[in-house]
Amino acid sequence: MSDYPQTDSLKSKLFRTKLFRRTLVREFVGNGALIFSILLGIVVVSQTIRFLSEAVSGKLAADGVLALLGFSALNYLPVLLSMSLFMSILLTLSRCYRDSEMVVWFSSGVGLTRWMRPVMSYALPVVLLIAVLSLVLSPWALRKSDEFKNKLESRDEISGITPGMFRESAQADRVYFIEDVDAGSERVGNIFVRSVQNGRLGTMVARQGMQETMPNGDRFLVLLNGTRYEGMPGQRDYRIVEFERYAIRIEAAAVAKAQPMARTMTTPQLWRNPTTWNLAELEWRLGLPISAAILSLLAIPLSYVNPRVGRSLNLVLAIVLYMLYSNMISVTNAWVGWGKMSPGIGLWGIHALMLLIVALLFYWRTQLFSLRRIFGK
Repeated sequence: MSDYPQTDSLKSKLFRTKLFRRTLVREFVGNGALIFSILLGIVVVSQTIRFLSEAVSGKLAADGVLALLGFSALNYLPVLLSMSLFMSILLTLSRCYRDSEMVVWFSSGVGLTRWMRPVMSYALPVVLLIAVLSLVLSPWALRKSDEFKNKLESRDEISGITPGMFRESAQADRVYFIEDVDAGSERVGNIFVRSVQNGRLGTMVARQGMQETMPNGDRFLVLLNGTRYEGMPGQRDYRIVEFERYAIRIEAAAVAKAQPMARTMTTPQLWRNPTTWNLAELEWRLGLPISAAILSLLAIPLSYVNPRVGRSLNLVLAIVLYMLYSNMISVTNAWVGWGKMSPGIGLWGIHALMLLIVALLFYWRTQLFSLRRIFGK
């Protein structure tokens, strides 16, 4: 008969453990999804404003904004996921302290180190996703973004014209303006062209226009039923000529080739060509998932909230540590690229230091809880 209470106690303990993990992971996921959506929205809005401003100024074709926005968002995903992971764990555990749930868990025998297992069960899938994005997808997105930009820049001066906007040619000797485009007939309406030929300024306006391609591949912008004004107003050689058909040669743009850069190279390429900057880029990609895992552990002791002080102090400390950690990773990568630091120390030095800080914080919080339990505070 004495075995029944022991069996019931074991079952009760297992049930509390499963409930403990399931509840935490569910709250982690909810907070992480909310934080990630907010951060992603901020990045998308800021990048959209930047690309639209470039499109308005003529530096970027309007039809390339959406594709470049997608590549840019994909490149930012590893950092956003790392921040969301850290903040979701920190806010969830801080809420447990604030609502006195931690007191209940500590009283039932769940120590601070016991929180590592549910935290890592939530963090490891995100860390693996960050690793895939950092090592594979982000370099691919950067490479495709550069190729797409070069493709847009290699288009001829007419293809990049947006109706209702002025567009300058690559040689800066012509300015185009088209009011509207008829997609069905491939004709444009109300054309304005200002050009400099043989040192003389000419302005042409036409009601209609179209593009023509000759058998040899030469392309022309043909203006129909228009007027050409040539010369400086007020001078005696000023001429006004009306025409039914006027052809302007479209200069073909040189095909730009993307220059290979470390950030656009694949991870195997970086490994096979171990220059200092390639190693620095490789360390940055490896450092993102490693730092995400360490930050997940760091959030456990940092989430402590003293009811007398409030929750702002630990949040400020967490933000300061996160910024220092992130900046030191960038600094060590730059030192590796400049040859001032060995790749091994650059990769593991800052992460080992942060792991030591995590261990010290765990020890400090554990000792603090033990003292409070002894003195009943």
